[in-house]
Amino acid sequence: MLKYLFFIASSLIILNAGCQPTDSNDTSLNNDSDEIIATPNIIGKYFNPITFTNPYANVPAQCYIETSNGRQNACLFCHTNGLYHLGVGNNNPQAGAIPGLNLQIDYGFDPLSTTAPYASINRWENTLYPEKLAQYVAELGIVMNDWDMQSYIRTDNWQAAFNQRLGSPKDWDSGYENAMRLLPGLNPQDLPADSDGFVRTTNTENAFFTDAKGGITGWRAINFMPYGIFTPISGSVSGIYIRLPEKFMKNQNNEFDLTTYQTNLDLLEKAIKDELGALEETTYAGMANDETLLRGAYPKGTEFAHPLHYVDMEADDINAVSQFTGTRAQRVKEVRYMYKYESYDPMGSTPGSGEGDSIYGNNEQGWVYNGTGWILSGFIENKDGILRPQTTEELTQCIGCHSGFKNTEFPNFSSGTGGTVDSTWAFPRKLPNNLGWQEMNYLGFTINSDGSVKSTIQEPNNREKGMGEFGLFLSYVVGASLYGEVPPIYENNFQNIITQTNGYSYDWPTLDTTTAQDFENTSEQRQTLLREFVERGDYLDNDGTIKSFLLYPSEDFALANAQRYRQVVATQRYKYGKDVFAQTPSNYHHYRLPDQTALKIDGTAYEFGEIITERSVQLDEPTRFDYRAGDSITLINKDLPFENGGTYFPEYVPYIADK
Repeated sequence: MLKYLFFIASSLIILNAGCQPTDSNDTSLNNDSDEIIATPNIIGKYFNPITFTNPYANVPAQCYIETSNGRQNACLFCHTNGLYHLGVGNNNPQAGAIPGLNLQIDYGFDPLSTTAPYASINRWENTLYPEKLAQYVAELGIVMNDWDMQSYIRTDNWQAAFNQRLGSPKDWDSGYENAMRLLPGLNPQDLPADSDGFVRTTNTENAFFTDAKGGITGWRAINFMPYGIFTPISGSVSGIYIRLPEKFMKNQNNEFDLTTYQTNLDLLEKAIKDELGALEETTYAGMANDETLLRGAYPKGTEFAHPLHYVDMEADDINAVSQFTGTRAQRVKEVRYMYKYESYDPMGSTPGSGEGDSIYGNNEQGWVYNGTGWILSGFIENKDGILRPQTTEELTQCIGCHSGFKNTEFPNFSSGTGGTVDSTWAFPRKLPNNLGWQEMNYLGFTINSDGSVKSTIQEPNNREKGMGEFGLFLSYVVGASLYGEVPPIYENNFQNIITQTNGYSYDWPTLDTTTAQDFENTSEQRQTLLREFVERGDYLDNDGTIKSFLLYPSEDFALANAQRYRQVVATQRYKYGKDVFAQTPSNYHHYRLPDQTALKIDGTAYEFGEIITERSVQLDEPTRFDYRAGDSITLINKDLPFENGGTYFPEYVPYIADK
């Protein structure tokens, strides 16, 4: 039996949290007449996803988009074999390394069982039908134009939630049975981090030790290269913080020592980014010398805190109520947390091993077990903008990206992608050296004296591909995000830059959806032109930084994004999607050529321009392994070379170069 799980009669599982229990003679505290019990265990139960409104909340809305007849491929950033073939941190290859599984080529939505609802139905209604969401808001008697969005995003909601977290912030589990039990022990009062990335505090009770600058909380900020999600253009920006257990902070004399802690964090970075070389299978430093360095794996007890903020393009303005730098608003949409609960090397399991069909978690405390060694928790705005624990269904969206496979006696639901390292996204993409040990700043966002905005950090290269990481994204996605959409700020600038007068093959065309052939023609031209844009280096300024319009929205655009998202907050319809556009994105419409028509589940064909809400499945042979699974194709051609318009890229690796 697994050492950390055991069954009790009520079918609950107890996870031993490893924190200090309260004194046995004083096991409760009275707080506004509510009894709060301190305990060293966190307790959850199993949930069957079939009972959810969306049984496939682990499949994000982006997975249902069209690909402009194969000319856009956002799939590659998740559905890749690259890390698996390197043998580092990922056992979930999804681009053909496993026979019959290529999610760049196929819409291979797999049902939970032969009797479960279809997985090929797109249930992300807020993203598909933004007008329906607006109607739900109106039915609540809310007039969206009455919202003062700038004031809203500049109002703090994180500190109040943190103040409800009892116990010591030095413990990963506060130990108290209340809603904020697994809110990360990162006090927003102590932010932003210092220039070396370390979060210091003036409250010595919250610090492990002190240095010349103040109390070391153990948290350190990570500055990483984003792509296509959680970017200023997309409407959400992040802070990312990591903390290792106490022994990693101590030297060989069992004394707290910042140099030792820095060394161990640097060693971990090498392990996660596959840069260990001769250090592989040696140990960490100081009192952590009993911990072996493993390629692509974090040690037990690693913590990540991820506040996800609204975007405030004037956050540094003197009138802004903001302690953060760059584009981060004071208000958070969510606070996310990961804790590595057990020692586990992802390469110790084979693809497909240990899968289960039930999710273990706790609705009241907002956490789930991801099936591969990590506990994930999340806290999101209630209708009044106050943070609350997320439900298990809401957190299943997190498992969809932060998971993999694991051999276990009691199989737990898992999902995941081929693009994570030990279930994580940000740290593998950390910027090199000290650039990456600081607050997340979206490539050095700054506001010039004339009010213009600019990045100050040069575009990093993709280590394996040998080209700019953002240029690679533009060349394959042909859009601003993993939805493949081209926002107005892109369109306007492209029309001015990408012209025949400036030496391009064509003038930048508006996407023409009059007929299928018009759509094909303009899609082909846009792909060709955007690749010329990248090849010529026109997406970069003279100093090698990415042009500002590709990264940063205007304040008006950011506030409009925030207003659309607030509709989800007001209605609490998170399980129907968090990404809300002004109108249904073009990549959800059927614009295929007649000989490539997509089919619905019942075999009928989509009409031209119709919104694609479901995709066909294999129903002909009930005895086959893929019965009721998706059998539609993306139109991405694996045999078409890049130079001829191909977008297939099965070996993408998320690492960026260190120079």
